[in-house]
Amino acid sequence: MAEAARISDWPKEERPRERFYAKGAEALADAELLALQLGTGTRGQSAVDLARGLLARYGSLAGVAGRDVVELAGIKGIGRAKAVRLAAAFELTRRLRSRVTDGKVSLGGPEQVFAHLAPLMENLKKEVFHVLLLDAQNGLLRDVVVSEGTLSASLVHPREVFKPAILESAAALILVHNHPSGDPTPSREDVRLTRQLVECGRLLDLKVHDHVIIGAGRFVSLAQRGAV
Repeated sequence: MAEAARISDWPKEERPRERFYAKGAEALADAELLALQLGTGTRGQSAVDLARGLLARYGSLAGVAGRDVVELAGIKGIGRAKAVRLAAAFELTRRLRSRVTDGKVSLGGPEQVFAHLAPLMENLKKEVFHVLLLDAQNGLLRDVVVSEGTLSASLVHPREVFKPAILESAAALILVHNHPSGDPTPSREDVRLTRQLVECGRLLDLKVHDHVIIGAGRFVSLAQRGAV
């Protein structure tokens, strides 16, 4: 028998919201949790049906989380309001995962950089370039996004990298960007840009500690490869 299009037509004990309240989040499948964020369905489809469609379309919950809000809004039955609710929920999750402490974040090595930024970056579908400004003890002063690019490249100008570091009186900085392909292997352009920015830093008496490239579940440190 086909499911009722409206969740409100389901038996009360089967509705995701009631089950969440009575049994906790672990009692719900991914599609049901997504449905709670969607709120409502559309004609002929419940919110759970829409959520299942999203999971089928993108392969997994992580696949849905990595989509741009505009792309989600363009899917039949989703629209702008539902897309914003989904994107906001995923962004809150990424931010919570990245803020592991209530005090100042210390970034003494690429492992700490990856732990701090991977939740925000590893599922992005476009290349984003961050500059992490550090104090003399490698404490994070500020995280600056200097470029957002296409699926394959981002444009980074030394002026945009070093201007915030000078204004913030940073002692050093770490460069970070992601590879949307999931493979963090550095390209020739990554190495060339790194060496250019390291040299600019020397002229400005600003130490570039590392350039970390984030992929899916892994990273590459160009400092460990001798390019910094």
